[in-house]
Amino acid sequence: MNELVPFSAGELAAIAAIVLLAYVVLGTSGFGSAVVGIPLLAHVVPLRYAVPLVLLLDVVGMLIQGARVRRQINGTELRRLVPFMVLGIALGTTLLANLPQRALVAMLGCLAVGYGLLNLAGGTPARRMSAAWAVPTGVAGGTMGALFGTGGPIYVIYLSRRLSDVTELRATITAVLMVSVATRVAIFAVSGLLEQDGLMVVAAVMLPVMFAGLSIGWRMHARLPQGVVRRVLYALLILAGVSLLVRAIA
Repeated sequence: MNELVPFSAGELAAIAAIVLLAYVVLGTSGFGSAVVGIPLLAHVVPLRYAVPLVLLLDVVGMLIQGARVRRQINGTELRRLVPFMVLGIALGTTLLANLPQRALVAMLGCLAVGYGLLNLAGGTPARRMSAAWAVPTGVAGGTMGALFGTGGPIYVIYLSRRLSDVTELRATITAVLMVSVATRVAIFAVSGLLEQDGLMVVAAVMLPVMFAGLSIGWRMHARLPQGVVRRVLYALLILAGVSLLVRAIA
């Protein structure tokens, strides 16, 4: 479009539409901005650009979301996950900076389709998980978060098997994602992933769109059954994943 923004007006419009949808999802469910946004953005911008872009927006979005639920956070589960999450983020950042773009797109497509199908089919058994699962959960969530910005579903699977109170669960997931976002910003800054052409400008342009999405999502959260919202989310995720796999193969 110009020297500051390396995209056309049409590409910026597509990015804005995806950002709006992603943050409607975050406002409605408490997570999912990256789960929805990054597979769709990967059709418009390179994945190495999409992941830091959503990350920069999530810094603001998660702070706003976290301020609304801070009193319900379970500190014990948060402290248990964080050290292993940081380790996973370091590993994922290394892979993001070095793996070929085609391989990254194919991996993200498989992850999106698999997660969507798993949840539409009824998910995993609901028995309580041992606290020892915090180790693989933290490493896997951190790695996926750095690679694709999509560590949230992994934390949800673990925490939903540890916390029975829905309000506490939602708040703790938000807190985990806030720590994840802050850690990834620091590591991405050191790695140079935040220095891509126009990234900061595009993120700034998309902030009002993000605020609009959150506002819509909060209103939807109060009015729509969560089961309906989640089924639509999983269906969108499968479609996005399939399209990414077709793109990687082609």
